[in-house]
Amino acid sequence: MKPSFRLLANPTTVGSTKGLKPAPLALLPPIPLYRRLLRTHRKHLDPRMRLLGDEYVKSEFRAHRNVENPMHIIGFLTEWQIYAQKIEGDEWKGETIDKGKIDKMSDQQLGQMYELMQAIRKQGQEGGEEDG
Repeated sequence: MKPSFRLLANPTTVGSTKGLKPAPLALLPPIPLYRRLLRTHRKHLDPRMRLLGDEYVKSEFRAHRNVENPMHIIGFLTEWQIYAQKIEGDEWKGETIDKGKIDKMSDQQLGQMYELMQAIRKQGQEGGEEDG
């Protein structure tokens, strides 16, 4: 991933406060964002979810390492930054994915989401067996 620092320095409306004027937030560059995600998982997720989350973050950043399209880079970094903010604020529990985002996903992305859902369900079933 070869981000343009000009693009990363522009403020975005990611994580805007509720109200009329969104609070501008600069987009983090890839490596600091990657570190923040792993740190957030370490602080806010239980060990099994952390393992699953860390592997997913690592594979996604590895898969997007050579992307050069600025729009894809900004979209990728923006979505991961929103994710980090939600995990840090515990806003993710019980949340569903926006139908608009699902409609925009490619077949490959939908397949990845399905695989992730299956992995989470498997983790939940294994956790339930240990408790019982």
